[in-house]
Amino acid sequence: MSKIRIAIVGYGHVGECALQSVLDAPDMEAVGIVELPAVVQKMCQLEPMQPAVLSHLPIVDNIKKLSNVDVAVLCCPSRGVHRLATEMLEAGVNTVDSFDIHSEIPKLRRQLGEVARRVGKVSVLSAGWDPGIDSVVRGWLEAMAPKGITHTNYGPGMSMGHTCAAKAIEGVKDALSITVPMGMGVHRRMVYVEVADGAAFEDVEKRIKQDAYFAKDRTLVFQVSDVRTLLDVGHGVTIERIGVSGTTHNQNFKFMMRINNPALTAQVMVSAARAAMRHEPGCYTMIELPVIDFLAGDVETFVQQLV
Repeated sequence: MSKIRIAIVGYGHVGECALQSVLDAPDMEAVGIVELPAVVQKMCQLEPMQPAVLSHLPIVDNIKKLSNVDVAVLCCPSRGVHRLATEMLEAGVNTVDSFDIHSEIPKLRRQLGEVARRVGKVSVLSAGWDPGIDSVVRGWLEAMAPKGITHTNYGPGMSMGHTCAAKAIEGVKDALSITVPMGMGVHRRMVYVEVADGAAFEDVEKRIKQDAYFAKDRTLVFQVSDVRTLLDVGHGVTIERIGVSGTTHNQNFKFMMRINNPALTAQVMVSAARAAMRHEPGCYTMIELPVIDFLAGDVETFVQQLV
């Protein structure tokens, strides 16, 4: 059986982890990395200093320069997903992303679904750990207790989505956003910024707090001299549901994990690349796809092992 041919789009922290996951997968092969033209030029100039695996992979600025790509794993900020996923789908390639702006998922699902069906390809949307794995957990908790309340408490740890959003704010040289759980689904955002030359911290602080990523939570912004001294990519989540099964009250469920954020995000996307190869054209979120489609191996074996 031929291996699934994967292109990594964006080679930052998540892209590097995604490549490692692809190389470790028995049913996949990496066929190249797609980056912005300026980044490609820089990576090629630094080739002797790069890990050996990159010396064997083409690094290109357009996915059409790679041959027979099955799935593009989009390791990019959420605000770039719509454009990149559309480009990849129209180039004849299935896509997987980790889009994490929860309120915008339904609209983007419809938009990418129209493109995917028109070109006969599959897009797996929001295939990270939240949204993604946690979405599936929340779904099963509701199935077990249809009446009740679920609280999702993130952190403490670095939020990649919020960090990327803060870095994109005018006047920010570098940034780090830490999510601190306050309990019962309420969170505080601790944002540490290096201010660009000529920018006023007060203006930067105001722009961050007004950004859609931060506007709904209490956000504290601090000016620091070097964000790199604070960087730790660890994160975590605790999901709790108290509800009713049938007529039985006080059913209590808890799911918890502590993780390396980029590594888990990348692994879930790479696993979702299998699902992208197993479904009819369209755009899907993870709650719409069976778990077996994310696993490498045959169904009978997993039935014996997991059921």
